Amino acid sequence: MKSLGKTLKEARELIPLTLRQVEEVTNISNAYLSQLEHDKIKRPSANVLYKLAEIYKIELNTLLAAAGIIQKEGRSKSKLLNTIALSAEQLTDDEEQALLQYLKYLRFSKKND
Repeated sequence: MKSLGKTLKEARELIPLTLRQVEEVTNISNAYLSQLEHDKIKRPSANVLYKLAEIYKIELNTLLAAAGIIQKEGRSKSKLLNTIALSAEQLTDDEEQALLQYLKYLRFSKKND
């Protein structure tokens, strides 16, 4: 499982938002957000995680599990997501980064259409 910091940073970049933009919406300082993304703070409050889950549009349980607060139970998702999850374990770091960049591109392109 990815660290909380990596999970948060990837989710933020997929939106895409800057730390300052997240600060404006959530009233969580960008310095604190930066510390979270760099895994300096490993177990923030559930309230902080709730605010970030809302703005990043990810499940709160995903963040709670990444922070080690809960154990996430596996739920059956679509066949595509299960296939991606299984394939992701075999990706190199470069391949994972390329896929994330492509997803960012797709989401950005969709906003500008």
